[in-house]
Amino acid sequence: MKILNKFPKSKESLHLDLISNGWIPIKEPKNLISSILLSVPLMIVNAIIAIGVINVFSNISLSDFGLTSDSISLTINLSIILWLFLLLVLHELLHLIFIPKFNKSDKTFVGITMFGGFVITEEEISKSRYILITIAPFIIISVILPLLLSVFGLLTPILKFLILLNSLASSVDMLNLLLIIKQIPKNATLKSNGPYTYWKQVQ
Repeated sequence: MKILNKFPKSKESLHLDLISNGWIPIKEPKNLISSILLSVPLMIVNAIIAIGVINVFSNISLSDFGLTSDSISLTINLSIILWLFLLLVLHELLHLIFIPKFNKSDKTFVGITMFGGFVITEEEISKSRYILITIAPFIIISVILPLLLSVFGLLTPILKFLILLNSLASSVDMLNLLLIIKQIPKNATLKSNGPYTYWKQVQ
């Protein structure tokens, strides 16, 4: 595993090698901005799911976020910044830990940029494992965690905010999930080259 301070770029030599060996590029957005724009509808879907989960045992209201019908109260302090940083780290960690033998891999990269965190592996990954890696932060933080916290009465307004924020931030992950499900057959293997993903049918 390597820690980077910028998003890794694709390698033309690796691209040519993959193509010559039968790997097929996934049709996907060419940059992060395009991914974010295309995932906006999924932000809404994710938020509805997270709010629905929170409302199973608790409830979520505008007042949890400092909003009322006649006023808006917004307070930003160091504790909020710390919580946001911890959420970012936890989100990326949940991607990372589901990558097989990530700690021994010299083709797995993690880092934080001005646009957020990232985890990329250029190891060969099965479709089922790739899906697990992709959806783990959303399922664990925005679905399982609020249910557990609600049962024990620990779901505070700040945690509701972070859970909802994670659901919104997971929209690009959900976009990737849809691309994988739509384009890649069941028993395929995936491999990344920087931000680009390729697949190959397992014989």
